[in-house]
Amino acid sequence: MRYLLRRIGFYLLAAWSALTLNFFLPRLMPGDPATALFARFRGRLGPEALEALRETFGLTDAPLISQYFTYLGSVLHGDFGISVAYFPTPVMDVIGTGLVWTLFLAGTAVVVSFTIGTLLGIGAAWWRHGVIDTWLTPVFALLGAFPYFWLAMVALYILGFTLGWFPLGHAYGDDLTPGLSFAFIADVLRHAALPIATVVLATLGGWLISMRNTMISVLGSDFVNLARAKGLPQSRVVLKYAARNALLPSITGFGMALGFVLGGSLLTEIVFSYPGQGYLLVQAVRNQDYPLMQGIFLVITLAVLGANLLVDVLYLWLDPRTRESTS
Repeated sequence: MRYLLRRIGFYLLAAWSALTLNFFLPRLMPGDPATALFARFRGRLGPEALEALRETFGLTDAPLISQYFTYLGSVLHGDFGISVAYFPTPVMDVIGTGLVWTLFLAGTAVVVSFTIGTLLGIGAAWWRHGVIDTWLTPVFALLGAFPYFWLAMVALYILGFTLGWFPLGHAYGDDLTPGLSFAFIADVLRHAALPIATVVLATLGGWLISMRNTMISVLGSDFVNLARAKGLPQSRVVLKYAARNALLPSITGFGMALGFVLGGSLLTEIVFSYPGQGYLLVQAVRNQDYPLMQGIFLVITLAVLGANLLVDVLYLWLDPRTRESTS
């Protein structure tokens, strides 16, 4: 329990640091959201409208420390301000529209890639010089050397544009109304299949190689040799003794990857015009939408911290040594 309390305290401190940086960095940049939005109207607004916009975006002449505490209070109430690119929609509403799609797309890709890669890594280590170790490992390692967006463009051109097997973009067809109908769900899965497949292919090799190398090291440990000498079933030796201990380093990487899911596979979403967090972030940068950028960065940061806290809890369950050292 003391271990978890210390970790929670650390993550709260990190979250406060992220909030503070999120407040000060945009204010150190030239210009402000109100000026950027005012310029987009190209003289169609009077000078008095600029002050009204500044007030709308929470930009005042109050002391910086006063603005800081006002900002903290607004964030704690879930108020990130008004978006410039999607004015007058609140930032949280804009983020919410992309958050669901990013969680579905990138989240599914990370879970599938981690699961398949880990299982293949276990098989490659246990059956050394077999089919998995000899052929699949170098193939997936080669695919992992290519960027997400390159694989996405190749897959989109061949499977989508040339062969017409998959849609060319967006999350679902324009002729469908969002709902829980079978037609809508099937269309969403069809649109997501190609983006998910490209992310899985680009990341699977990393999980496979990491698990394989760790598993080979663990298989030479004394406790694994003792389990074999006792005559335990091979499946139990592999899964309970070797794989469980070899999984610990991969769990850390999975926690980081799961946290960065909310950032989305930025360029992959752009290639497929997928309405996720990455696509929103690009729109925010193009329109100098500082409130939206702040909101997205903060959501990504909190997601990473939350994922790492989840990893700490898993460590307590998977590694008895952690529980003993904190008792």
